[in-house]
Amino acid sequence: MDRAIYLAMNGAKQINLAQASNANNMANAATTAFKADLEQFRSQPVFGEVYPSRVYAMTERPGVNLSPAALQATGRDLDVAIDGEGWIAVSGKDGQEAYTRAGDLHVTAQGQLVTGTGLPVVGNGGPIALPPYQKLEIGSDGTVSIIPQGGNATVMAALDQIKLVNPAKDQLEKGEDGLMHVKGGQAAAASPQVRLLTGNLEASNVNIVEEMVQMIDLQRQYEMHIKLMKSVEDDGAASSQLLKLG
Repeated sequence: MDRAIYLAMNGAKQINLAQASNANNMANAATTAFKADLEQFRSQPVFGEVYPSRVYAMTERPGVNLSPAALQATGRDLDVAIDGEGWIAVSGKDGQEAYTRAGDLHVTAQGQLVTGTGLPVVGNGGPIALPPYQKLEIGSDGTVSIIPQGGNATVMAALDQIKLVNPAKDQLEKGEDGLMHVKGGQAAAASPQVRLLTGNLEASNVNIVEEMVQMIDLQRQYEMHIKLMKSVEDDGAASSQLLKLG
């Protein structure tokens, strides 16, 4: 069988991987503060005992689109959005500190402040836990203040402060959990320059039109590779027939 069929087969496989990334972006077009994944194709020569006369395609993810998205006013006291650059520190499912811009917060029945996906929000001393309260406010610097249950209704008590960070973008990488992590597994230092806007949420930065165009382009590329595989197969069958006739 001609080696070209393996090249076409590999190209179709890599396009499938790019389609998966494209589909994931489209599926999260309405997810709060979702950051679109980027992907690109790269040529990779096949090295062996002889000169690398064949070149395979390879899909790779060069990074994530970290550009901020539009803010949506909700008027909800526990909805917060990062004003400019920065991230909210949360505790990932593996217990390690991670970062998100999704500020759709709520308080669990156990009094823990969590994100919309249930991840604990990190404060000065770890995940933020709240006692029973009458009212809760989150300041622009992340300070969490409450009026305790049965307390003076005019006096707010500062309980904790949401950890807000702003590491360099080239130090961040997106994990399989969809959260941002500092390369090397280190925890980022809190940044007093990061500010929150209460009553707002950041939208997804996925451009649905661009993703739709890319989806169509990838589908056409995939069909082209399938046709190439069929052409190589037909050529091989025709060659075998000629040899039999000879």
